[in-house]
Amino acid sequence: MPANYDNSASFYDRLSRLVFGKTLINAQVYLLPCIPKKSNILIVGGGTGWILEEISKIYPSGLNITYVEISAKMMALSQKRNTGSNQVTFINKSIQQAELSQDFDVVITPFLFDNFTEDTLPGAFNPIHQALKPGGLWLYTDFQLTGKWWQYAMLKSMLLFFKILCGVESWHLPDVAKQFNTNGYKVADEKSFFGEFVLTRLHKKLN
Repeated sequence: MPANYDNSASFYDRLSRLVFGKTLINAQVYLLPCIPKKSNILIVGGGTGWILEEISKIYPSGLNITYVEISAKMMALSQKRNTGSNQVTFINKSIQQAELSQDFDVVITPFLFDNFTEDTLPGAFNPIHQALKPGGLWLYTDFQLTGKWWQYAMLKSMLLFFKILCGVESWHLPDVAKQFNTNGYKVADEKSFFGEFVLTRLHKKLN
C-alpha cells in the first residue's frame, strides 16, 4: 500500500518549517514561474495544498489543475485553499488508481518519489509520464544525497518517523534520475537547497 499521510496532516507543515524553515517551500516555488499561461496542470502528492495558493498568486485565472492526493485529510485541507479563478479538480486516490487524461502541459511532484522503493517507483512514475504531453514540463522536487553524512542521518530519521506514522515503505531514495533518463527527458533548469539535500529540477519531455 502507498504511504498515507492522514496521521500527519494536522501538523505536517508546522513540522516541515520547524526542521527546514522555508527551504521546502522555496524549493517548490522556485520553478513555478516556468509554468506557461493557460496550462493544464497535474499535481501529485501536494500535501496540504499550499502550493495551489502559490500558483494562483502567479496566475489568478486561466489554469486547469488536477490535484491527486491519497490522504483524505490532506485533501480536505487542500480544498480550502484560495485558488483564484483557476479550475481545480480534486482526486482523492493514489496516482496508481487515478484515471488521468494524457494532455497535461505541466506535472508537479513535490517530495513524492521518496515514498517509493526501487521496485515500486515505476508504478508511480509511469502514469505521470504517460499523462504529460510531449514537450511538457515536469517540476520535480525531492531529497538527494550528495555524500554528506548528515544528509544520510537526516534522511534515515525522516523515513523512520514517517514509516511508523504513515506507512512509508522506503528505507532509501530510489533512482529517480534513471526513470527520467530512460523515458526521454532533458534537464532545463535545477537548483539545490539546504546544503544540497533538497533538489528542484525542471525536466522537459522530449517524446
